[in-house]
Amino acid sequence: MKRLVPAVTRAMDILELFLDRDGPLTAPDIVRELGLPRTTVHELTATLVARGYLVPEQVGGYRLGVRLYQLGSRYAEQLDLAAEGRAVAQQVAAKCQETVHVAVLEDTDVIYIAKIDSTQAVRLVSAAGRRLPAHCTAVGKMLLASLPEEELRRRIPDGTALAAMTARSITDTAALRTELAATRERGTAIEESESNADVACVAAPVRDRAGQVVAALSISVPGIRWSPERRAELEELAAAGAAELSARLGHRRARA
Repeated sequence: MKRLVPAVTRAMDILELFLDRDGPLTAPDIVRELGLPRTTVHELTATLVARGYLVPEQVGGYRLGVRLYQLGSRYAEQLDLAAEGRAVAQQVAAKCQETVHVAVLEDTDVIYIAKIDSTQAVRLVSAAGRRLPAHCTAVGKMLLASLPEEELRRRIPDGTALAAMTARSITDTAALRTELAATRERGTAIEESESNADVACVAAPVRDRAGQVVAALSISVPGIRWSPERRAELEELAAAGAAELSARLGHRRARA
């Protein structure tokens, strides 16, 4: 087991005291409940207040801050996204008989939160929960292409050495930016043997009720079943599936 950071553990202990409490919590309450020194409690609560996790009461004590509500809401959104993503992925997989994923972006990686396997004998072997470099995948390219330019350059500064998963992986930031520009123009992302030498993939963006891209839906195909014609078919299916998932998340397309 990796070493735990004592200060972080103590801060979490303070927050978790509210799980069994309805009213505010005072510093003496914390000292008594957790057996911590007063100075330590003062430093921890001051930090939690500064970060928005606690709010000081005028009459003394603390109540939970809005930051915890934001995190809880975000957690709930992820749960809904995973559940709805799996349901839509199942529909798309039934139509194309290929492997379908839904993934989200975390820094410069993608994490697959839903996966439906192909029913074909030759198929992609993967798993939900897997993490891959975003620039090597169709879902990752779609999600990176959806970032504001300033945010994209913050995450992947010019000149960054990009890891290669296959001989066809993009390793140059200039080439990646060109690819992302084409992805924005096309509205779908394409990956041909960049994360797996034997697999090609298409992806489309998933939007929330505010219109923000929060995930991407992809269809993965073994190279033996990949062709320009098949690619066009799968792009349409991925876009339709992503639109359906977006609608389930509350997104409404703007009228032309």
